[in-house]
Amino acid sequence: MKKILLSAAVAASMLAAPSYADTVRIGTEGAYAPWNYVDDSGKLAGYEIDLGNAICAAAQIKCEFVANEWDSIIPNLVAGNYDAIMAGMSITDERKQTIDFSEEYYPPSPSLYAASAGVTYDFDNLKGLKIGVQGATIQADYVKANLGTDNDILNYETADQSVADLAAGNIDLLLADGDFLKPVVEGSGGSLAFVGPEVRIGGGVGIGMRKTDADLQAAMAKALEMVKADGTVDKLIKEYFDNGPFYSN
Repeated sequence: MKKILLSAAVAASMLAAPSYADTVRIGTEGAYAPWNYVDDSGKLAGYEIDLGNAICAAAQIKCEFVANEWDSIIPNLVAGNYDAIMAGMSITDERKQTIDFSEEYYPPSPSLYAASAGVTYDFDNLKGLKIGVQGATIQADYVKANLGTDNDILNYETADQSVADLAAGNIDLLLADGDFLKPVVEGSGGSLAFVGPEVRIGGGVGIGMRKTDADLQAAMAKALEMVKADGTVDKLIKEYFDNGPFYSN
C-alpha cells in the first residue's frame, strides 16, 4: 500500500513540476543599447540583462542570456531555441497572435524621427524620401503602412546600421524608438537632430514567451511584480534611461 501511495505521490509531483527547464534561456539582440548590447569585455549587458537577472533571482530560476538576430528572434523562440525574449520588444496585437507577453517592464514611449541637423521636412506631405527603419519592428510596420507609397523605405538588420546610414547621408529620415534615439542624437556632436512629430505606436515592452509555457509565464509574472514593487525596475530605468519612476513609490 505504501508503494502505491509513493508512486501516486511521485506521479503527482511530476505533473505539478514546472514545464520549463532547469535553466531558462532568454533571447536578446545584443545590439540595441541601452536595452541590450555587448560591452567592452564581449559580454551581454544593458537594462534588460540586469533586469532579467533580477527577475530570475526573484523567481529562484537559473537563467542565461543568448544573443539572436532581431529578425529571427520570435521564430527561434517558437522553435524552442530559448524560452523567453527580452529585447526591447513592444507588446502588439500582431505579435500576440504568435507568442504571449508578460506585463510591461517599460511603459509605452513614442517613436521619433531623426535627420541631419538643419534639415526640415513637411510631415503632412512626405514624398520622395529615403526613410530608414530597423526591419521587423513596429516602426517598420508603421512607415510601410503610412509612408511606403510615396517614399523609399529601407529596412536594416540592426538599429546601429540605420544610424550609420543616416549619419553618412544615405537616408533622409530615421524612425526608431525614442529611448534608443535620444543618446544617439545627443552624442552626434550636433550633426543629427529630431524632426517632425512623435509617433505613438505599440504598447509597453514585455517578456515574450511561448503560449504553451504556462508555468514559466506564471513564474515570470510573479517575479516581475516583485521587482516592480521593491523598486528594482525603477532603479534600473533611472540608471539606463534617466527616466521614471514608473512602478514604485
